Amino acid sequence: MTSASPSFFDRLRILGSEIVLGTLIALLSVGVAYGSYQGSMADSDQNKNEIEGMKSLNDGNTVFLTANQTLTQDYAYYDNWYTNLDSNPDLSAYYLELMSDELATLAQKDTMDQAEWAAYEEGIFADSYVYFDRSEAFFKLAGAWDEKGDQLQLVVLFMALGLTFAAWASLLKEESNLRPLFAIFAIAMLVAALATYFSMPAIPAIEIPPLPAM
Repeated sequence: MTSASPSFFDRLRILGSEIVLGTLIALLSVGVAYGSYQGSMADSDQNKNEIEGMKSLNDGNTVFLTANQTLTQDYAYYDNWYTNLDSNPDLSAYYLELMSDELATLAQKDTMDQAEWAAYEEGIFADSYVYFDRSEAFFKLAGAWDEKGDQLQLVVLFMALGLTFAAWASLLKEESNLRPLFAIFAIAMLVAALATYFSMPAIPAIEIPPLPAM
């Protein structure tokens, strides 16, 4: 007389064995620790880039205001130069000397090239634009690290839930039907954590513009 073949659920009882549960607890514990460490590093990189972004933004605003004052003063010298060009040549020459070299060169040309005047103004604000570009790059990096940190928090959550299920299963008696069921939940959480971890986008390679020459 042949014995009845074990049911599907009986075959799953191996998942509730001490070896399987011990392996799950070890893997999930390491996963929680590693995910927490990686999340902490991501938060650190996010904060670092946000600080650098704010610093570059503040520096850019300062340089922009200074450049705007310089441009306004330069054009004031130009207006005085042009006003006195025929009536008071000596005073006109005085204001010409006060102008920046770039504007003085443009002022003495016979024709007015709009592109050259636009390039002159762009040159005045060039350093501030570099700071703004640096700020934007740092903020983009901070956003990327923030996204990675959020994904790592999800990984830790899945690992922690899996660890909880595995720990509960290990406390139940071997003949309990909940023991393999909790083990399955723990495995599902481990798979979800690994899927989330390996689907995280890589941090983009964003080039940080060099600081303007002082």
